[in-house]
Amino acid sequence: MPQEGFHGPLERVDECCWRIPRSYKPGMRVDGLIFASEQLIDAIRNDHSPEQVANVAYLPGIQYASLAMPDIHWGYGFCIGGVCATDPDQGGVISPGGVGYDINCGVRLIRTNLSLGELKPHLKAIVDELFRQVPAGVGRGGQYRFNRKELRRLMATGPRFLMDRGLVTESDLEHTEAGGCLDAAEPDCVSERALERGADQCGTLGSGNHFLEVQVVDAVFDEAAARTMSLEKDMVCVMIHSGSRGLGYQVCDDALKQLRRAPEKYGIELPDRQLVCAPINSHEGRHYLGAMAAAANYAWANRQLLMAQARDAFATVLGRTWQQLQMNLIYDVAHNIAKPEWHEVDGQQRRLWVHRKGATRAFPAGHPEIPSLYQKIGQPVLIPGDMGRASWVLAGMPGSMERSFGTACHGAGRMLSRTAAAKQAQGRRIDQELAQRGVIARARSWRGLAEEQPDAYKDVDLVVDVVHQANLARKVARLRPIGVVKG
Repeated sequence: MPQEGFHGPLERVDECCWRIPRSYKPGMRVDGLIFASEQLIDAIRNDHSPEQVANVAYLPGIQYASLAMPDIHWGYGFCIGGVCATDPDQGGVISPGGVGYDINCGVRLIRTNLSLGELKPHLKAIVDELFRQVPAGVGRGGQYRFNRKELRRLMATGPRFLMDRGLVTESDLEHTEAGGCLDAAEPDCVSERALERGADQCGTLGSGNHFLEVQVVDAVFDEAAARTMSLEKDMVCVMIHSGSRGLGYQVCDDALKQLRRAPEKYGIELPDRQLVCAPINSHEGRHYLGAMAAAANYAWANRQLLMAQARDAFATVLGRTWQQLQMNLIYDVAHNIAKPEWHEVDGQQRRLWVHRKGATRAFPAGHPEIPSLYQKIGQPVLIPGDMGRASWVLAGMPGSMERSFGTACHGAGRMLSRTAAAKQAQGRRIDQELAQRGVIARARSWRGLAEEQPDAYKDVDLVVDVVHQANLARKVARLRPIGVVKG
């Protein structure tokens, strides 16, 4: 990763937005726009990620602008927090770098009918049981195993495949983005190596920034929206952050190799080979989209199985069924994905492929793609923070459709690389530091906690302030972590 900062122009558009003009580089087709506050922009300047925003503006068929959210930081090809929409009717391309290695990494939030006071005597036992039941760590498999035929069916249909096993409900599916299934999935486009890696990893947390957290609602900012989402102050919730595991990683790795010569074949000039891409309507483009969608469906099934295990853990410790505990899914959002969506460009509705790389869909009230329950308030937007501070629930606003192709940020955004965070944590007990903040943490390794320590991240409250002020999504509730399981 380059260490130098960004030396190009950053022009202030308003309190929440900065522009990299298309004149910065001769190949840019559109401006770059970065959503950020005065407090955040200096750190962004000191990172190389704005250069990636400018590079994405080279992509054929790109519409309006190359966008970045306030949690922006360096990524592969696209920055983390990058958003780009391309029009296939204008030669628009699909780029694996605009989705990422962890295809459909995402977040789901489960509410309970427990108050903090009710849970507190059982919290340690709950966290220990979650750590025992939920497989976490690099390459770790779990209790759910699928043969090739089952795996292909799961990738074709997502968590609905689990219905016959009693592991998913219609309500779960309704409150999952896209119903937990992308119709474009082509399991036959997924390699044998990817299938091998995914055979026993559905229902596992993984490592890195993935987590399962027990949280408590510590503040409500929009009473009506919170009521619709069945959230209230002091309520205990569970948040799950994971993706498509080794299967998704392999799909991305395969695609990068398969698309290596595609830009030259189709006459596409790129400033960075990590932006390797192909026209959406090409054979290469359709092959990647089929495999990517299959991996996305796998990821939704993975989070569904993780939720099932979390429900079982609570039931085991508390002696009540998850139904009695009202452990209902509030929503599940993807934040590493590319999807076809209708958006208005130059006064016309166009079907665009929206790349979201570390960014969350944030559709406003009335949008036909959000569940009926949320039609009057807007789509729930879930923004995890760090282990020691807070996570947020927001609701999509009309400004997201006007400014960001229906998108908000996906997290706090890293300030330190994993290597730098681990170095800074030398000689420290991160679990004990978290305990002093009232957070019980369990991890498979010291390094897992060290790399994800709170100091490694921006203050999520500052990031959320930008999203709120820019009218992309409005604050509904803040959730404080009280128990953490990590790989």
